[in-house]
Amino acid sequence: MEAVNNDLPSGMELEFEGFFQRGFFVTKKRYALIQDGKIVVKGLELVRRDWAPVARKTQEKVLRAILEEGSPKKATKIVQKVIDDIKKGNLALEDLVINTQITRNPDSYQQNAPHVMAAKKAIERGRKVGRGSIMRYVVVKGRSPISQRAEPLEDVNVADYDPSYYIENQVLPAISRIIEAIGYSPEEIVHQEKQSSLDSFF
Repeated sequence: MEAVNNDLPSGMELEFEGFFQRGFFVTKKRYALIQDGKIVVKGLELVRRDWAPVARKTQEKVLRAILEEGSPKKATKIVQKVIDDIKKGNLALEDLVINTQITRNPDSYQQNAPHVMAAKKAIERGRKVGRGSIMRYVVVKGRSPISQRAEPLEDVNVADYDPSYYIENQVLPAISRIIEAIGYSPEEIVHQEKQSSLDSFF
């Protein structure tokens, strides 16, 4: 740091933030780094707690495959296996549950968001749900809008969940920007097509 700052113009000074074993950059303000097993992410959307666990777990495994092992190929195989497991129904119900807090009386919501619709169904079925409650729901199969297919966890069997929803609206959004940064597209991952990647740089 001292050597670099000695060569900089007067009034300009760099600070040392840390030493990172490996990282990848989408742009100069969008990147992920790893230091002593801890992942540091800037400008890349990390899955929030109100997403299904399958999305959060997949995103973390993908990041670790790239940052700990330097293996984009392993990262893509992780996503492909998760997608295959979702299609085959090999997931536990807890991996599919979405938790969202009800911030006001369910009847006062103007928009019929999935967690609101699930809350109203729970109330109709005799359960107490109100402001501050955490609504746990699963999106099930069907042709109606997603919000109408949000069912309270207590009323769902693992065979009921909608594989397409969890692939297209949970897993792929969680990893798409990361996967694209290492030379793959979500379409290639889903269809397991090969393309020239950035493996040679790791």
